[in-house]
Amino acid sequence: MFGNAPRALWERWIEPDAAHRIPLACRALLVDGLAGQRVLFEAGVGSPFAPDLRARYGIEEADHVLAETLEALGMPHDTIDLVVLSHLHFDHAGGVLRAWREGEPPALLFPTARFVVGRRAWERARAPHPRDRASFLLELPGLLEASGRLDLVDGPHLPALGESVRFHYSDGHTPGLMLAEIRDGAGSLLYCSDLAPGRAWVHAPITMGYDRAPELLVDEKTHLLGRAHVAGTWLFFVHDPACALARVERDDRGRFRTVDERAAVAGAALCHDLAP
Repeated sequence: MFGNAPRALWERWIEPDAAHRIPLACRALLVDGLAGQRVLFEAGVGSPFAPDLRARYGIEEADHVLAETLEALGMPHDTIDLVVLSHLHFDHAGGVLRAWREGEPPALLFPTARFVVGRRAWERARAPHPRDRASFLLELPGLLEASGRLDLVDGPHLPALGESVRFHYSDGHTPGLMLAEIRDGAGSLLYCSDLAPGRAWVHAPITMGYDRAPELLVDEKTHLLGRAHVAGTWLFFVHDPACALARVERDDRGRFRTVDERAAVAGAALCHDLAP
């Protein structure tokens, strides 16, 4: 998770367990009423794996936590209008599938939602490279295509969301990673996905061993974090177990760091309720 950073450095940020694993979240963002739509940004890991694979990845919950959480909020999966997927790695898109059932093929949840995927991320998922093949659920592209509700995006906007969401693209982690910047009258929020999966990765040189082009990712991250710093944009973190979002600032040496950290944002009125 920390690329070529030595353990003596990164274990100051996140303590590993006896198996050398670190705790990670798989956090989705639900925005209700965005351009008149109920929109889910990513779907987390879900529960698509048989018990042996769940144990390999250290996935603690056998139940479909996302589906249960949406139900508890009174916004069950069958009421979601759009599911926006930054890319199709299993820890970001596995939640669109129902929980694993022995002897049964995988099937999609969200029966009325349209699935929004960047075109180049889609192409990568359909024909993954051997280096990252294990990061994909190979049945998922076929299921999405067969649903008849797949929207491929290769520009900054989706007509259904208008100017309320601007898409940025990055190739350092995986080709065509699609980063959603959500805007309202009080500011903006960037869904960082795997460009900066948590606070530790806001420090620009820190990358992951999963990144296909670490030097490119550092350049892309520096550009987008620089924009976020100037604009006061909130960063939404997918994998940070203790911080859902924060703002970014630069120190006197030009290094990025997080401020105004928030552990959770449930019930917030997007940027209006996030003001310091």
